[in-house]
Amino acid sequence: MSLAPRAVLVHRTTEYEELVSHHGTHGQAAFFLSSRGRDIEEVAERHHRARRAIAEVTAAIPLTWRQARVERADLDRFLFAPEDVVVVVGQDGLVANVAKYLSGQPVLGIDTEPGRNPGILVRHRPAQAAALLRAAALGTAADELTMVEAVADDTQRLVALNEIYLGAAGHQTARYRLGLEGDGGVVEAQASSGVLVGTGTGATGWVRSVWQERGGGLRLPGPTEDRLLWFVREAWPSPVTGTSLTAGELPAPSRLRLTVESERLIAFGDGMETDAVELTWGQTVDVGICRERLRLVG
Repeated sequence: MSLAPRAVLVHRTTEYEELVSHHGTHGQAAFFLSSRGRDIEEVAERHHRARRAIAEVTAAIPLTWRQARVERADLDRFLFAPEDVVVVVGQDGLVANVAKYLSGQPVLGIDTEPGRNPGILVRHRPAQAAALLRAAALGTAADELTMVEAVADDTQRLVALNEIYLGAAGHQTARYRLGLEGDGGVVEAQASSGVLVGTGTGATGWVRSVWQERGGGLRLPGPTEDRLLWFVREAWPSPVTGTSLTAGELPAPSRLRLTVESERLIAFGDGMETDAVELTWGQTVDVGICRERLRLVG
């Protein structure tokens, strides 16, 4: 007998909840915001809108299904199961935050603030949740979004939906050797503020901003395309460091290889610096397309 599907509702603490937790009361939080020219009523309304969306989505879950809830800060301690249907209620970035913990489970993105969020990954409204849940349970076709991974020589592995950053903590000068794995080509010693490797989904965010600064010479990949873009940020020329390898495409199965020449570098994905892989002098890390993909319904 197979298990009934489990709807896992993913959300994050609202700004209002964080303010009240920090300052103790609504009134003290209101005073703090007013001293900075902000009105707590706008923050509170956004909080209530998010909570109404969560309540509406929860009510749409079929009675025969199991349910679970997880806050963003607890994702690294939550165990997803193969039969889960993941419902992300919030911002686009929350879908990216959960993607690295999944292994093929369908994801529904519910936008709590249409018009405020781009809606690239949270494509639906709370009122659509019931139909989307039924469709996900029936295995309705989903977009298979390309992800990026970094694998270190000590088996540490990092997966991201948008991009992976490799560099120094605090974005100070990172020293390393950079080249393409196994192509017998140029390997260059560099000093820079880090290397960014991004997907087509990431091409709507951080990767796009770097791409625009470089003049848009490379074609941006699509979200489902097996191709990444990589950029070296602020490479510094010196007698022992070069600037000839600063951007490029990374089609499957190519890998970008970085060998650490600093005491400590880190790699983190999708802006989650608190969940970083640490790398020390002499270690190598390969970055390329991940075998897993994010299954985004609708």
